[in-house]
Parts: sequence; C-alpha cells; structure tokens
Amino acid sequence: MQTHKNHEHQGAHQRDFSFDKRILLLCLIAVVIGAVSTVAAYVLLNSIHFFTNLFFFQTLSFEDRSPAGNTLGLWVIAVPVAGGLIAGLIARYGSDKVRGHGIPEAIEAILFKKSQMSPKVAVLKPLTSGIVIGSGGPFGAEGPIIMTGGAIGSLIAQNFSMSAAERKTLLVAGATAGMTAVFGTPVAAVLLAVELLLFEWRPRSLLPVMLACAVAAFCRPLLLESGPLFPIHTEPVGLAAFGICIVAGLLSGALSAGMSVSLYQVEDWFGKLPLHWMWWSAIGGLVVGIGGYFEPRALGVGYDVISDLLNNRMLLSAALSLLVVKAVIWVVALGSGTSGGVLAPLLMLGAGLGAVISSLVPGSDPTLWPLVCMAAVLAGVLGAPLTAAIFALGLTGDFNALLPLLLATGVSYGFTVLVMRRSIMTEKIARRGLHIYREYSVDPQERVFVHEVMATEMVSIAASLSLTEVARVYFGNEQKHRSFPVVDRNQRLLGMLDRELLLSRLSEDYPDLTVASLFDEVPQIALATETCQVVSRRMAIKHVERLPVVKDKETMQLIGIISRSDLVKPSQSVFHEEHVRERLFSR
Repeated sequence: MQTHKNHEHQGAHQRDFSFDKRILLLCLIAVVIGAVSTVAAYVLLNSIHFFTNLFFFQTLSFEDRSPAGNTLGLWVIAVPVAGGLIAGLIARYGSDKVRGHGIPEAIEAILFKKSQMSPKVAVLKPLTSGIVIGSGGPFGAEGPIIMTGGAIGSLIAQNFSMSAAERKTLLVAGATAGMTAVFGTPVAAVLLAVELLLFEWRPRSLLPVMLACAVAAFCRPLLLESGPLFPIHTEPVGLAAFGICIVAGLLSGALSAGMSVSLYQVEDWFGKLPLHWMWWSAIGGLVVGIGGYFEPRALGVGYDVISDLLNNRMLLSAALSLLVVKAVIWVVALGSGTSGGVLAPLLMLGAGLGAVISSLVPGSDPTLWPLVCMAAVLAGVLGAPLTAAIFALGLTGDFNALLPLLLATGVSYGFTVLVMRRSIMTEKIARRGLHIYREYSVDPQERVFVHEVMATEMVSIAASLSLTEVARVYFGNEQKHRSFPVVDRNQRLLGMLDRELLLSRLSEDYPDLTVASLFDEVPQIALATETCQVVSRRMAIKHVERLPVVKDKETMQLIGIISRSDLVKPSQSVFHEEHVRERLFSR
C-alpha cells in the first residue's frame, strides 16, 4: 500500500496534456472570433455577388447570379482585365499581402511573423477578392476568407497581452471559422487547422479552434444558406470498387502534381516579364476574359458547374471542354499573383476527372467517382487527406462515400508525397527562402522527466569553504566540471559556482571570503518533476550547461544535476526506434 502511494505521489505532476488556465480566455475570445468571422464570410460572399452584378449585368444588386448569363459579347474579355487591374492597384498602393490565394500567406504569418497581421489585410483582402472573383476570376472564396478570418483573429488577439503561440491559435480559429461559414464544414475546417495551419496538437490550440468553428456553424444559417452546398446520395460500394479507388487516387495525385507544377511554372514566366507586378493580374485577366468568351461557365466560382458534375448533368464532351478552359485560366490567373482561392477550382477539376472515370466504368454509380476524385485532387494539392475526405462529406452529406473517399485521398496524398518536394501551399513560401517541415510528432524531451535522466551522484561545494580552498580543490588542473553546486550544512542549494565567478572574486583580493558570500539571489534550478524540454529551454535562455535539481522550491534540497548531455538521452531512444531494424521472431 505504501508503494502504491509513493507511485501516486511521484506521478502527480504527470498529465496527458499540458494545462494552463489561459485556455479559458482563449476559448472565450474564440467564440467571439467565430461569430465575427461568420459576418466576414457573409460580407465576402455578398461582395462577390455585388461585383458580379456590377461588372457583368451593370446593376447594383446582391443577387447570386452566374457570370455565364451575361450578354456582353466580346466586351466580356475586358471585364476580368479591369478586375485584375484594380486588384493590382490595391496590392501596390494598399498592401501586397492581398495577392495570392490566402493559405500560404496565413502559414507564413503563423510560422515566421509571430501571427501578426495588419488591419489593412482584414479590409483589403475581401475587397480585392470580391472584385477579382466578381469580375470573372476563376476562383473560390475559401482562400480569401481563410486569410480574412485569420486577420480578424490576429487583430483581436493583438488587443490582448498574448504570446505568439496564443495569437497563432486565435489566427487559425478565425481562418477556420471563416471556412466553416462559407462551406458549412466545421469538422473539415478543424482538420485543416490540424493538418495544415497549427503545426501542433495541443488542447490550448485545438479547443479554441473547435469552438470558433462550432460557433460559425451555428451562426451560418442566420446569414447564409443552411445544409450541404452539393447534396447528393450515392449507393454503398462493394469490394469491386477497391481497385477503382486506387486508380482514381493515383490519377488524382498525378493531376494534383501537374497543376502544382504548372502553377509555379506560370508564376516564373510572369516573373520574367519586364513589367512591374502590379500589371500582371491585368494580363492574367486578359487570359481569363478570352477563356470566358469561349466558355462562359468557366468564369467565377463555378459552384453550379460542380453541382452539375456531381449530379451527372453534363455531357462528357462539354464537361471536358469546360474543364480544360477552367484549368488554363485558373493557372494563369493565380500565377499572375491576383487574389483568389484554390479549393473551388480544384473541386471542379477533380469532379471532371471523376466524370471521365464514371464513363469508363459501366454499371457504377455515376455520382460516386466525381465526388471521390474531387476529394482526392484536393488531398494531393493540400497534402491534407483527412481534411479532403471530410470536406467532401460535409459538402455533400453523403456518408455512403466515406470508405472510397478515405482510400482515394490516401492514395493521392501518398502519390504527391513521393513525387513532389512541396505542395502549392508551401512552394510559394519556400521561394521566399523560408523552409517549412510539415511533419510533427511528440518531442521525446516532452515525454521524459528530469528525474529519469539526471545524475544523482554529484560533487557539491560546502558553503563554509574559503575561495582559496575551493580554487585549489575543485578548480585545479584535473577539473572535471565547469561548475559545481554550492550547499549549506542542511544540503540547501545556494547556487552554482563556476571558474569565471570564482576567479573574478579572487582577483579582487578577497581570498578569505567563504563561498556563501557569493550568493544573494535565488539560483536557477530544475525540478525533478519538470520535463526535459522545459529544462532545455531554460538552459538555452540562461546560457548555462548544467542546472542543479532540487526537490522543491520551498526546501531547495539538492537531489541531482542535469546537464546538456543528459538532455540528449531521450533522442537516443527515438534514433533506435527509427533506424535500428531487427527481427523479433527467428525463422
């Protein structure tokens, strides 16, 4: 019984997750951010409707109309040019952060700019995106709302005294809440945060994001339409679909890789133009206008086209023609640096690939493969298979497709991981000289506590010794350590004595002083119950190589020493797990 109590006492400091009461403040602010981001999504979508009516129908209206219904004739070519020119002017004289599709910019702010975003971005990003998409830009609203929602979260966080990590949480909460409001997919938005934006899995970050997305999902019906964007119903699949899912995943991965490479090749071409980048989006708009003249349904967001492809309402030849034009104008427009999202165009292209597969697989459900490929292409481009699979479920409400979605998105993700160094989301950041490593796992130093690696056999210096005696006995020619702990007669720690401190006092001609006289401040310590990660950070900040370990801060009883070499020990077990291959069962 006594042994059990001892174990309970020793493990009292150990928890599955770190705990900080500030998480309650973050959750409270996240609720507000979720509501505000929903309003921002409503404003963005209505700005797209407004500019669509203004550019293509010359009316002041917020009615949701497709650019394909315009009667402008050849003048339709000039509309995207005008939108691109306006976007270029806003980017040059307002903020160049409005350029691009939003997600890479959010990642860059999170990882390299302490999650600080400006009020200009919160205002100009939705305005610019509304103008570009409303003038026919072949984009979705998800990238702009992720950037806008992230800016809202960051700005709200900047009004409080918060760390960069806490600002990151609220930035991501705003970004994912905005995505939830646009698409009605809160679970997929949370997964996007986990797979692409947070770069960690902690209650401190996950709970506020979940709350923000839940609030946005509850608020969405108050301002926007409720229910799935593309409701469909597919039949349950059997074993025969297994092979088709693998083929669909491979083809989707290849399409993802091809679109990613094409996009940055076009961006390189624009970079070689002898023109200021302000004019690039107008040139991209010219290509969009020409494509829109021949295929009007390629203009704008294209939710109606996605719905037709998912419900098998388009002839294959017409679908292929439309998708080729959509792919070309999307790559050129986005490569020009204008403002717009990537998800909706990729959903359309993936659904088109699925329509082709459906035509080649007689007897199968014609609505299944457009849905599967739609998600698989998204998984390949984002490098986020779980987000893509659950996003497709949220958009359609079709849970019969869960198994094919998981398989195809996994295959597509695996394909792109093997053949591509980076995704669309990270390539732009890498071109700015900033490397992103997207794999993350539990730090081995977080799993090991100080008492597991510290040295308990140590040499300490009695506080009553004189400086001369200490110099002779402990800092002679056979010195083994650079510093030693100093304790009083009760083994209470007074501090750490190193050669530099000792020699500085000896040079002042105070050889008879005792060691105790050197310490009048609370020393830097480590607790046996702390993790190695906490202690390693403390050593780095204080520029020390060793720390004394005490039983507790009240008694300051010295029980051990931990050095930088001890902190390497957790990594040795990880190396063994990763690199040592062994057969556990002999033949």
